[in-house]
Amino acid sequence: MRPQPSTTFDLASLRLSHGEGRSVELPVAIGSLELGGQAYVASSGPVRARLDVSRTRSGYAMRLRCDLRLEGPCMRCLEPASLEMAIEAREVDQPGDDEMLSPYVSEGELDIGHWAHDAVALAIPDQILCRPDCAGLCTVCGESLNGAEPGEHDHDTGGDPRWAKLRGLELD
Repeated sequence: MRPQPSTTFDLASLRLSHGEGRSVELPVAIGSLELGGQAYVASSGPVRARLDVSRTRSGYAMRLRCDLRLEGPCMRCLEPASLEMAIEAREVDQPGDDEMLSPYVSEGELDIGHWAHDAVALAIPDQILCRPDCAGLCTVCGESLNGAEPGEHDHDTGGDPRWAKLRGLELD
């Protein structure tokens, strides 16, 4: 029987003394991300993550690591695209120090699903492409330019209509 994907983790269950640390491997549900109105999902479903936790004087220092494949539409041509990602994120939660409170920890519960989701969102590059040289879509007809040879896909638009009067101008 496979363990259910985690969304929260009870930090107290590790029973750590000050200065002590422990690593835990667990499946984490990342959920989908929406970028530019398009959904991107971890292709394998729940992601196998490693959580390293060490106890500090009044709280915890944590590190989250996981590898995943993110899938969704190419940002240029809308064909299927995927991206291999290695995620590493760190958080510190020190109650009593307002500047060192983690937004992912509440009453000893770590919201690991939310933390992993945010870490993936922060690690995504500017564009997710189907291939590095994706040519995108034609701005006139919307056809994919990936299969077209240079100069093969043209439209006779007659130019920009705002310049029509200037085209008829005769200069001596």
